[in-house]
Formats: sequence, C-alpha cells, structure tokens
Amino acid sequence: MLYTTLGRTGLRVSRVGLGCGGPSRLGQAYGQAADDSKRLIRRAVELGINLFDTAESYGTEALLGEALREAGAGDQAVVSTKKGVWDDGQKRLCTPRELLDGIDQSLRRLGRERIEIFHLHGLALGHVDYALTEILPALRGAQASGKLGHLAVSEAFMGDTEHRMFQRLLPEDAFDVVMVGFNLLNPSARSLVLPLTQERRVGTLIMFAVRKALTSPARLREVLDTLIAQGQLAEGALDAQAPLGFLGDVRDAAYRFCAHEPGADVVLTGTGRVEHLEQNVASLSSGPLSGEQLAVLRRLFGHIQSVSGH
Repeated sequence: MLYTTLGRTGLRVSRVGLGCGGPSRLGQAYGQAADDSKRLIRRAVELGINLFDTAESYGTEALLGEALREAGAGDQAVVSTKKGVWDDGQKRLCTPRELLDGIDQSLRRLGRERIEIFHLHGLALGHVDYALTEILPALRGAQASGKLGHLAVSEAFMGDTEHRMFQRLLPEDAFDVVMVGFNLLNPSARSLVLPLTQERRVGTLIMFAVRKALTSPARLREVLDTLIAQGQLAEGALDAQAPLGFLGDVRDAAYRFCAHEPGADVVLTGTGRVEHLEQNVASLSSGPLSGEQLAVLRRLFGHIQSVSGH
C-alpha cells in the first residue's frame, strides 16, 4: 500500500480509502449481513488501508466503528464522516446547534472520542455563505474542544458537475480537506479544483472514480449519446460496440486514471465484496495508463463538465 501526507493536515494516509457510502454502502444497500460488511472492513485494514469515509446519512458509522475495533485498528484509523448543512426532510438549513448535535451522535455511533476529518456533506453553492458565517465558527469550537481534527467539505457532484461550489469556497481557505468528483468521463476538477487545492495544500479525496457509467455498458451508452446530442462528443468518435475498448479493463483503467492524477491524494473505492476490494486496490496500486491512452481520453473527454459518470 502506498501512503501520502494529506495536504496540510499532517495525517499519513493510504492512497486508497474505503468508501462506506455510494450505491453499495458496504453491501448494506443490497441487504448484505453486517458480519460480511465488517469482514470487508477488516480485509481493508489487512491490505493497509487506514482512511475510511462514512457519513451520518449512509447508516454505516456504527458498523465501521465496530469493525475497526474488532480489527484492532481503532487508534490507527483515520475516520472521515459527514453531515449536511441542508435538512432535506424539513427543507431548511440546519442550525449550528443541530450540526454540533450531529457530531456528538456520529461520535457515539463510531465509538470514538474524536473524528479526524469532518465534512460538511454535499455543500451546495447557495449555502456556502451560510456555512462560512454560521456553521464554521461552531465547527471550530468543536475542533478546539478536541471532538474534531480537521474540517472538510464534500461537493454534491451529481448536481454540480462544474465544481461551482469549490470555485467559490476554496479561495476562502477555511477547510483543510475536500472531497471532489473526478473521473475519466469528467476530469474537469483537473483545471477547476486541483490547482486551488495544491496551491493551498488542501488534502484531496477523490470520489466518483468508478460509478455506473463505467460499470454498465447500457448506462455508458446513455451518457455518450447525451454528450453526442449536446455536441460535446463527435458522433463516430468511439467504437459503437466497445466505446472504451481501447482502455482494456475499464474499471481498472478508471481507477488508474485517478490514482496518478497530480493533486489527487486519496482515491475512494466502495464495494460490498472482498474480491472487488482486492481488485480495486490492485488497480489503484498499479502504474499509470499509457501516454497514448491518456492522449485519447484528453481529446475525447478533457473538456467535459456536464456529466458525473453515475
């Protein structure tokens, strides 16, 4: 396993992080037994992964905490969790007190005294000012009390594929870590986000490296047809039968594409199956794509900002 220092946090983290959300949520979204999901987490520890990302809304905090304790990795693990500023159920912004209560609840579920990385989850562009003026002082108080290590923000990539929120937020230099969507179908963070994070030494977690469009041929065809209809991709530019066939194993190539992007500290991978985890770790630990493959991807998708890859 390769390790890196996560920006200015000083945290030494694995270049591969286990995502406990996404479509699978450690297999819990598909009805997998908790013991099997915990076995996956223990295997991640064995493979050298020490960064684990979860969230209040994922429903996997307690399971993650239990599995890390059972693996004897509780003290060594860097746990990242999240709570949103927007309460979707009540259709209103959360108060600072509600955010602080959410932190306490996450700590109880995780069975920890401190959360090393705490994100404002899926922050929207329209909520940035509220987050900075009302929420950030409360988070700094929780940080000063020792409940939080480093403050972070994740984006709502499916609705903000152009990273407008981060372009507004990052110049404020108020957060130590960000989670950004990046993949070979939409690498726009390369020019819109990563230069800002590198300049400020902000730790960067990559999400959406592999989502449905890169695992389902039917979904990929939908995405490509949309890009063609929008005039963003030339019709006939790709093989109709195997559009990404020049990459070989698309999942493997997609992970390698992200792992070797300058400014990408950690690439998150999520699954409910041990064998998939092992395959994904192997891909993320492999060498970069060829110069020819990268050149083709840049020509085809280097300008794309309108899709998430989901």
